[in-house]
Amino acid sequence: MATKAECEVFIGKIAPLCVKYASAYGYKNVSGAVAMACLESGYGLSRLAADYHNYFGMKCGTKWTGASVNMRTMEEYTPGTLTPISDDFRAYADMESGVRGYYDFLELPRYANVRNQATPESYLQEIKSAGYATSSTYVRDVLAVVKAHNLTEWDKYLTGQGNADTGQQDAQKGGYNMYSRQKVVDYANSQVGKKESDGSYKSIIDTYNTLPANQLPRGT
Repeated sequence: MATKAECEVFIGKIAPLCVKYASAYGYKNVSGAVAMACLESGYGLSRLAADYHNYFGMKCGTKWTGASVNMRTMEEYTPGTLTPISDDFRAYADMESGVRGYYDFLELPRYANVRNQATPESYLQEIKSAGYATSSTYVRDVLAVVKAHNLTEWDKYLTGQGNADTGQQDAQKGGYNMYSRQKVVDYANSQVGKKESDGSYKSIIDTYNTLPANQLPRGT
């Protein structure tokens, strides 16, 4: 289970990318997408997210021709009954590719109405109705993530009230600025014990790679 610091770090990395591509693809809501990434990936800690940069649980389907990985998952075909299955999931090279892949995935015709939904409630209702998830509590569960992290703060970047390119810095109003002294300490503590031998160190590299060029250590 992700710690509070890990949750904040993950949101601070993925939310600006969601804003970037939601805007590019013409979507009216982004908080629903950010919350989906949090829930589907366990705040970036699931194997599908950490190793394959699929943060939204997207399966391959018949249209996908890129890299993939076969993994176990649970589906709720009958309300209240979970069925274990194995399926092929889309795999990406990095976080940005994974976020862009999510918006590419939503280009499927059945998701056409998602683009015009302006609130996280309507966005998630529409995406669930189009068949994105089988969980009977999916909308409620994702909305709980929106509320828990005040993710609607990110929606302002789609309405011209904020600069998406500086989302990480502006997001300090929502509590996600990881560059304060305490945030750095919290983040460092959250990475203790991660090793190269089991691949868990990759989250540290991913965080480093999201830093703007003018914030990198000297000499890198």
